[in-house]
Amino acid sequence: MIPWLGKEPIFPPLDTALAEPNGLLAAGGDLSPQRLLAAYRNGIFPWYSAGEPILWWSPDPRMVLFPDDLKISASLAKNLRNADYEVRLDTAFDEVIQACAGTPRDGQAGTWITTEMQQAYRALHRLGYAHSVETWIAGKLAGGLYGIALGQAFYGESMFSHARDASKIALAHLCAHLRWRGFGIIDCQMETAHLASLGARPIPRRDFAARLDELCPRGEAPGLWPGTAIDGYFRRQR
Repeated sequence: MIPWLGKEPIFPPLDTALAEPNGLLAAGGDLSPQRLLAAYRNGIFPWYSAGEPILWWSPDPRMVLFPDDLKISASLAKNLRNADYEVRLDTAFDEVIQACAGTPRDGQAGTWITTEMQQAYRALHRLGYAHSVETWIAGKLAGGLYGIALGQAFYGESMFSHARDASKIALAHLCAHLRWRGFGIIDCQMETAHLASLGARPIPRRDFAARLDELCPRGEAPGLWPGTAIDGYFRRQR
């Protein structure tokens, strides 16, 4: 049995999470900004389907990407240098989260980004904690991602692509932007082959929690990121 959360944004210790399913820690509660920020600060995230209670997770190991470890293939490097795109930050958060929710995924019949989840992350965006990284091609939103920034830790939530490499272009610029801001880690939550191909790797949950203890108290105050990213960075590498 897993505990049912009460009104206060308090979670059980991470080491009480189930081994199967990996990381299931608690159920119930709400998606208020206070509870979500407390969850992320402690290495916990919500993940559930429509019609289910809110489920809270902290898997062990934890999949993470260090900004310096991003693997850029030869074809992606070519697109980063030569493709006609623009990368923007925080100019179309609503559109990005809607696209992430509506893009079909292999092996998934629906989406975990429910209307309730979208509303919760929009609230975090208005508070300056949730951010979008957007790839624009020919004036249209072609791909992107969104996540949460706490101190100098970034928690990736979802990404989408409607054009080749559009989400990877957004990720590459996110890594460059995070390096510039002094961020130390990108949380990728669950281990997948796709994330591993991009340079992410699993680390023990205790190590992940220790890194959050170091990184979350640091960094700038929450707020929107500037509208245009440093998309000239990769074009300067010709």
